[in-house]
Parts: sequence; C-alpha cells; structure tokens
Amino acid sequence: MILNPVELIIKKKTGKELTQTELEYFINSYINNEIPEYQMSAMLMAIYFKSMKIEEIQTLAKVYIESGKQITFPKSDKTVDKHSTGGVGDKITIMLAPIVAACGGKIPMISGRGLGHTGGTLDKLESIPGFRTDFNDTEFKEIIEKVGFCIISQSEELVPADRRIYALRDVTGTVESLPLITASIMSKKIAEGAQNLVIDLKIGSGAFIKDLETGKELANLLIKTGVKFGQKVSVVFSNMNSPLGGYIGNALEIKETIEYLQGKDIPDIDILTKTLAVEMLLLSEVAATEEEAMTMIEDVIKSGKALECFKDSIAAQGGNPGICDDVSLLPQAKYKIPIISQRSGWINSINSQQIGYALIEIGAGRKTLDSKLDYSSGAYLTKKIGDEISEGETIGYVFCNNKSEGENIIPKILNSYELINEKVQKENLILEILK
Repeated sequence: MILNPVELIIKKKTGKELTQTELEYFINSYINNEIPEYQMSAMLMAIYFKSMKIEEIQTLAKVYIESGKQITFPKSDKTVDKHSTGGVGDKITIMLAPIVAACGGKIPMISGRGLGHTGGTLDKLESIPGFRTDFNDTEFKEIIEKVGFCIISQSEELVPADRRIYALRDVTGTVESLPLITASIMSKKIAEGAQNLVIDLKIGSGAFIKDLETGKELANLLIKTGVKFGQKVSVVFSNMNSPLGGYIGNALEIKETIEYLQGKDIPDIDILTKTLAVEMLLLSEVAATEEEAMTMIEDVIKSGKALECFKDSIAAQGGNPGICDDVSLLPQAKYKIPIISQRSGWINSINSQQIGYALIEIGAGRKTLDSKLDYSSGAYLTKKIGDEISEGETIGYVFCNNKSEGENIIPKILNSYELINEKVQKENLILEILK
C-alpha cells in the first residue's frame, strides 16, 4: 500500500486516528529524509490541535523506540530513572542522580536539551569543560556500572526519531502537546533500559503544564504507557510558579548543584530533590521504607559521598572534576548587573516563563535549532511567591557578556513579578504523588 504524507496530515487534522502502519511510515520516512521538515511540522501541529488516543500515543512511543537500539540491564540491577517535564532553574536531575547512585541505585539517563523557555540537562552538563554526552550503549553501561549513573544524549542509535522531532517541536510551538510529551518521555526512558521511572511533573506559570487537572491527564498517559511497556511509573506533581533555587543558566546551575552537594541549604531544591530521591529508592527497592530512604539520602550528602559520585561521573564523561573544588573553572560571564526593584510589596505571582524567555535574549537558551548558547549567562533570583520586596532593593543579578543586552532584559524580569500590598501566603512545593 502506497501512503501519501499529505493524506495522513489531513487525516490527523480532521481528528481521525492514525494506524501503526501510518505512524511507522510517517516517522520513519521523516528520519530517512523522505518527508521534509515542513510536512513533519504540519503533522506535529495537527497532533497538537487534535490530540491522540492512548493507543496512538503508545504506538508513537513504540515507533520512536524501534527507530534505534534498545539497551537492557539485568533485572537484578533494578534500574531507576527520573524525568522532569521542565521548569525554569530546574537543575534537580544533576544533583539527584549522584545522590541516588551513592545510595546504591543504578540510573541510566537519556536527557534532552533546552526546550522552549526551560534549560536542558545536557546543555547544563556541557557547560562543564570537556564534558561529553555522546556515548554508545556499551560505554553508557560501563559508566553506569562504574559510577552508578550516566547521563547521555539521544543518538542515531538511541531513539533517533524522538531526537529529531524533539528539536523540531521546540521551534514549531508544539512543545506542550500531551501525546508528544508522553511519547517523547516514555520512548527515551524505555529505550535506555530503566525498569522504574519517577516523573517530576511541573505545574504552574514556569512549566509547560499550567494546571493540576491537565497534569493529571498527562500523568495517566505516562503511567498507562509505562504499564504497556513493563515499566513502573510514579509521578510527583511539583509547583513551578517560582523559579527553582537561586540560579538560572547553564554553568550557574552547575555551580548551584555543587553548592547543594557540599551541604548548602537551598530550601526548595532540598525539598524537591529529597522527595524525588525517596521515590526512586522505593521504586527500585534500594530502600524498603520512606524513613530508610531519607536516612540514606541525608547520609550521602552529609558524608560527601554524593559529591564524590558527581566528581566520578564528570571524570568518566570527560569533564574536569576540579570544578567541584573550584567553581571558577566553569564559564564565567564578564558582567554581573544588579536587578533593582522599582516597587514595594509582597510577591503574589511570578511569570517564570517570561523570565525564561528573557534569559534566551542573552544566550542562556535557544531561539532556533542552531542557536549558540552562552554557557556563562543567566540570572540569580532569590525571591519566591510570598516574599516581600522593597523599592530600591537588589533582588538578583543578571550575568552576561553583552552589557546592553543584559540591561535590556532587566525590565522584563522585573515585570515578571506581580506585587500586591498585602501579605501573601507561601505555596507548597510538592502538590501530590500519583502511583
């Protein structure tokens, strides 16, 4: 049977279900450069507007997985991974992996680059001088065996279909599609060999998912798709109305990761990291109870084992582990410009998405597929919802290499904060856990 890509785009545009044969044809033809990007973009937009049934989503995930190799680990390894749906300042993966590995977990991770207004784990790690993410499956398994975890990029061997479509979604305005999110996440996590998966599903102004109702819809798709492929999935819903931690920007977030693993108290980072680590240790049966898991986590941070594990992973992936002792070895911006509040009041809301897009203007994220990142650029923002700000107060800093560009984004950052004249209650970071 000869298939016509235009007919398939129209079929999905009118809300009809695509068969496995049709999805296989369309995705594989795109990967083989037989379907151009503009037709793939049209299909993504059709999926965005007309959605997909769960069977279609699972088929799409299967096509993604089968576009490349699948890695397997012995059942006895009890592999576990974590995925975040992305948020501003979200560097949790980078500190979480060494913590769980230091506790005895085995964590195979295929991660992504920056998507929309959020930074990518790979971009952050590649700000470490020499750090590589392009390993083959044999090297990947060897590093996991040696260190306990490894974070790599998708390749032509591992989920190549998602690697190309993921990048295209970023520049076609189709990032927030629940079917595309589900197929993308689950294909990577199944292909990499993780038997268990904890998902940090972000909800709020700085997330792709703005409300808990939509979040639960996505969680159900993820859990059902996991079941279909024999993977246990737990979903933690976390609040993404305020940027996470203090630093936003690639090398700056590596610096904050190191500070946390050295024992610095960063309240929101601490709560989320430990919540996710507990779930990972329970799912993989490294710990039997929440209390046991929490004791293990606190011990590896306090003893420095987690930081040592991070150093080992940097060395194993070609980077300079010396950054853990001297963060000035990370890329450094030329200018540090203060962000001074023009108003007084309590922070009622923060448009974290607007902050993320403002930082793209100074190179902290991508405008197009081939945009060059400035690893040193970003911001330091400590104020959260419920905090009080005074007029004339320095509420943070912009780090950049072009002073005028840095100064230009400060009004955008300041306008991201909605201030009111009465006290605002602080928000819970963990909203719910679904298993």
